[in-house]
Amino acid sequence: MRYNPLAMARKKTPEDLSVEELRRLLVEKRRGARKERLDQYRRTGRVMTVAPNLAEEVAPLATPIIDTAEETESTTGQVAASPKRKAMDRLLLGIEIIAVLGLIAVLINGMGLLRTLNSEVANAISLDTLTPTPLVMAVVLPSGHTPPDANGNTAPNDAEIPEHLRPMVQSLANIPLPTPAPNQAVRLQIPAIQVDAPIIQGDGWEQLKKGVGQYIGSAQPGEGGNVVLSAHDDVYGEIFRYLDRLSPGDQVIVYSQQRQFTYIVDRTVIVEPTAVEVMASTGSPTVTLISCYPYLVNNKRIVVFARLQN
Repeated sequence: MRYNPLAMARKKTPEDLSVEELRRLLVEKRRGARKERLDQYRRTGRVMTVAPNLAEEVAPLATPIIDTAEETESTTGQVAASPKRKAMDRLLLGIEIIAVLGLIAVLINGMGLLRTLNSEVANAISLDTLTPTPLVMAVVLPSGHTPPDANGNTAPNDAEIPEHLRPMVQSLANIPLPTPAPNQAVRLQIPAIQVDAPIIQGDGWEQLKKGVGQYIGSAQPGEGGNVVLSAHDDVYGEIFRYLDRLSPGDQVIVYSQQRQFTYIVDRTVIVEPTAVEVMASTGSPTVTLISCYPYLVNNKRIVVFARLQN
């Protein structure tokens, strides 16, 4: 007769059973309950295909008892969720592709705009190079006026202006004054003849009533070029009354809002009112001082040149 340990265990009382025998009884009971459920499913038609009955196979003694109900439900949930996850992955992939394509389009558009801008700038520079703006030159030297009468009255001397050039002189009087800047000349000192006067932008009739006028378009103090300054000698303060007393080596100090610049007198000349070439730009930093001459006659100009001190 074959020995059946389970049958022998059922004949014992629970107190006499070992731990291993109790586990085998529990396994046998669960397998029986599972078999009854499967039989009930078959009778009710709820199970169409039945896997081989593994409940009757005796598991190895070392196999642990595992309740697979929860694991089965989890696996079923994962299988059901798999199509949704695939759909979400496809959606995210599509969004990434669209974003990359959009970034590429923005880069291409930006490169096109940059090329267009560079082309427009190059064309503008080319046009400026081909058609430079002509420089406006004076017709006569500034500070010209009639000698003052017994009461000190005077007026601009239109007689020294060539008749065919008078309309040009009138148009030059309307040139707008430059915007104030820190590097503009603001004050003039000439220690040898006790001159200390403000510098005004522009050298027209009204400007020279207020002080020393700087010719619009001339260089700024300390810069390479010609700083052209003019003032009256016998009216409106007689600022340049003793300009003819300057000698080579005398100082001419020009102030801007930022610093001062010292120029050294180089030479003095007497010229006609139409000798506007003395106002031309120079290669080195220069100051040119202009006034009427002689005193109370005013039919010529006195011009003093000074070079920037090194």
